[in-house]
Amino acid sequence: MIELRIMPKAALGRWVDFLLENKFKVIGPVEKHGKYVFSEITHADMLMIDYDTTVLPPKKHLLPQREELFSFDTRNQQTYAAIEVERTVILGIHTCDMHALDLLDKVHSTGYADQHYQARRAATYLVSFECLKPCSSNAFCKSMGTLAATETYDLHFTDLGDRYAVQIGSDKGAALLEGSINIWNGNGHDARKLNKVMSEKWSRFDYKLDFDVSQLPTILAEGQQSPLWDELGERCLACGMCTKVCPTCYCFDVSDEVDLKLQKGKRVRIWDSCQIEKFAVVAGGHNFRTRRALRQRHRFMRKGKYQYEAYGLMGCVGCGRCAEACLVHITPVDTYNALYREQHPELVEQPANAPVAEVHS
Repeated sequence: MIELRIMPKAALGRWVDFLLENKFKVIGPVEKHGKYVFSEITHADMLMIDYDTTVLPPKKHLLPQREELFSFDTRNQQTYAAIEVERTVILGIHTCDMHALDLLDKVHSTGYADQHYQARRAATYLVSFECLKPCSSNAFCKSMGTLAATETYDLHFTDLGDRYAVQIGSDKGAALLEGSINIWNGNGHDARKLNKVMSEKWSRFDYKLDFDVSQLPTILAEGQQSPLWDELGERCLACGMCTKVCPTCYCFDVSDEVDLKLQKGKRVRIWDSCQIEKFAVVAGGHNFRTRRALRQRHRFMRKGKYQYEAYGLMGCVGCGRCAEACLVHITPVDTYNALYREQHPELVEQPANAPVAEVHS
């Protein structure tokens, strides 16, 4: 059974300072140039819990945009793994981003487990906050089934008005509260208040897909030859912004950087995008996704079909960041619904003056 604690809102800042005093690195949403980003917190006043959405998801602290994998020395033929971690608390995570981290956990622990991700993840504490209102007009988390928190949080906060309900999801989460003040055990009244807040939140969110999300893999499979992909390809700028802001994308490029004497160097990996033309270039110069239409199709297939088939989780969590970032207004909601309507023409409304089809017995 999940343990319930109560924390007055006024005590949140003191708790953050408590974490800092105990040598935790704290990451949270902060304001920057009128937007919000997950960044290191050096004092509690920086924290902006009541944010809408962040430009980049919290995954950037588990999968850095640029990361050294190892260094090497050609003089002694030695390599040195570059795995440096520190105890890190990422707090203020929305529920959709928690679902995204669930997928990344599966991806990086399946098959050849990523030792860099695994080491960083083991030292990371996830503190999520319940979403009680839509964070943006582009969000469609309710349709994707990501409006409720996953069970992988260490601590989960829910706003009860003048206080937070704090649910403890792991031993790591319980350890974050040890020694802190102004936190007490919840009682039956607190549990009832929490249930009331949770039940009232659902009506504030809309379903934006015309179908149940469980149908999405089939819709995408049947829509592989849809003319919609050519339409999206004509509009797409191939800038890669949609994948850069996505909380579940993890494609990367790898390069070696060597000093001028060719004696020492390091191997680094950098975020990459399947929407960039050179991404699919292979040996011999062949590019198996030269057309932007093919790259757009691959992106949506991956989000709504491929990753679900591989890991049992959708690759799209409905955060709406890609819709916000796209300069030509290519959005998942419009794309998924357009495919669905193509396959179900009977659902498309007829114009008022449309002729009535004759029925022959």
